[in-house]
Amino acid sequence: MSRVCELTGKKAMVGNNVSHSLNRTKRQFKANLIKKRFYIPEEDKWITLKVSTSALKNINKLGIAAVLKTARANGFLKK
Repeated sequence: MSRVCELTGKKAMVGNNVSHSLNRTKRQFKANLIKKRFYIPEEDKWITLKVSTSALKNINKLGIAAVLKTARANGFLKK
């Protein structure tokens, strides 16, 4: 399974390691992802999602139903 947030679409990006002598080598900045179970009272079921920590903060602020609705509208989540 790829390291992509299922709600926001965040994934790894590429950058440089810069040494003290300013040598540059390629590196990856990986998304901070957590596998988490959520209960959806409207559908009366549990779902497991791989979400970024910023998406988790949005869920705490807005609620799981609102975040799922926007993720489906943006095409990140099926159904």
